[in-house]
Amino acid sequence: MLPWYIALIVGIVCLVVGVFGGIVFRKRVAEREIASAEEEAKRIINESIKSAESKKREALLEAKEEIHKSRSEFEREEKERRTELQRQENRLRQKEENLDRKTDSLEKKTENLNRKIAEAEAQNEEIGQIKKGQLELLERISGYTVDEAKAYLIAQVESEVTHEMALKVKELETEAKEEADRNAREIVALAIQRCAVDHASEITVSVVPLPNDEMKGRIIGREGRNIRSIETLTGCDLIIDDTPEAITVSSFDPVRREVARLALEKLIADGRIHPARIEEMVAKAQKEVNAVIKQEGERAVFETGVTGLHPDLVRMLGRMKYRTSYGQNVLNHSIEVAHIAGLMAAELGADVMSAKRAGLLHDIGKSIDHEVEGSHVTIGVDLARRYKESEAVIHAIHAHHGDVEAKTIVAVLVQAADAISAARPGARRENIENYVKRLEKLEQVSKSFPGIESAYAIQAGREIRIMVKPEQVSEDQMVLLARDIAKKIEAELTYPGQIKVHLLRETKTVEYAK
Repeated sequence: MLPWYIALIVGIVCLVVGVFGGIVFRKRVAEREIASAEEEAKRIINESIKSAESKKREALLEAKEEIHKSRSEFEREEKERRTELQRQENRLRQKEENLDRKTDSLEKKTENLNRKIAEAEAQNEEIGQIKKGQLELLERISGYTVDEAKAYLIAQVESEVTHEMALKVKELETEAKEEADRNAREIVALAIQRCAVDHASEITVSVVPLPNDEMKGRIIGREGRNIRSIETLTGCDLIIDDTPEAITVSSFDPVRREVARLALEKLIADGRIHPARIEEMVAKAQKEVNAVIKQEGERAVFETGVTGLHPDLVRMLGRMKYRTSYGQNVLNHSIEVAHIAGLMAAELGADVMSAKRAGLLHDIGKSIDHEVEGSHVTIGVDLARRYKESEAVIHAIHAHHGDVEAKTIVAVLVQAADAISAARPGARRENIENYVKRLEKLEQVSKSFPGIESAYAIQAGREIRIMVKPEQVSEDQMVLLARDIAKKIEAELTYPGQIKVHLLRETKTVEYAK
């Protein structure tokens, strides 16, 4: 048995020999693999070179074919372009030749035209000389110069035209008036027949009857304290004169006058007349009048069928029960105008409710015209606008007395209905002073035209009879003159109904036999 260290040495030596042998074996195997890899790499490289050369040859062939194809296409396009250019050059050459021919032709025509113009000018000069000679010959024959002949012809034409125009105007007016009068008479007559009411003239003072003349002293009171109290509380004047058993109440405000009348009647019936009792009775009378005003306003709205009125407007309508115009009760007049306007609107196919509403409110300004400055038309327009009435109603109120031109059929109907209601026999009475002034103004307007000799207003101002000067106004001119006078009367005068313009022309010849 060998010692352990020898065995260890032998083992180490064997291990070293084995390792070295493995290294040598692996080296040889690696060398063989490297050699094989080098051969494979060379083979691949050679194949790649061959493949690349083959693709290169194919690419060159394709490039050559593409170049050849592009060159052929380019040559073909160039050939077509040259052909097109050649055609355009030929076309332009033909156009130039045509233009040259037209230019030559135009020059020839211009020369011919200039020659003809020169010939025409020469002919015009010749014609002018001939015309001048003929005019001179005509002047010598007729004894008129050119201006005198023109004036004579113009005068003749004017005379003929005036005559024809007068005849035509008269004919057209006659036809239009006949047709319009027939239709208007039917509509107005129907409206009046369906709205026939009685009229009673009213006054602006109230008379309170007394049981005896001793009551006058009691109403006056000690040192006049009772009458002063009544006048202060009511705002009215009490007229106590020699009229037996009566006291007159006067005031510009009809509502105050009615309150004073009722208060006096209550005091007379009660018999106790002193300032405290007067104040109590005036308050009661005021309540009664306010209640009546409300009832009358509601009655007017109910009778006319107008709905949607503001309560303040209804109350103002009721106030018009105590308001008069030329003796005509304004509330009854407004109700009548509403009915007439509505009936005429129905006949004409217009807006009936709008016509009724405008007719009922057309004089609404008179309910407060004693309290507010301005005409009742202006006040009525402001009230209607304040209470959101329609523009049609506002315009009808504004136009019912001609303050503005009526532009709607409702406004025209309200104008007509207002005139019909006011012009009924007995509906209104006019102050004698205003009546005389209206007649004088009518005659003055008629005499303002040239050729008028005299003018006379007859039939209470419903007709104006005019005498014309025969040497200044011809029969044909009378038609136009009558029309102008009527237009001026319509524009400047305010009158009920209509006025007939009657022109008279008289020619007299006097000769003496000796």
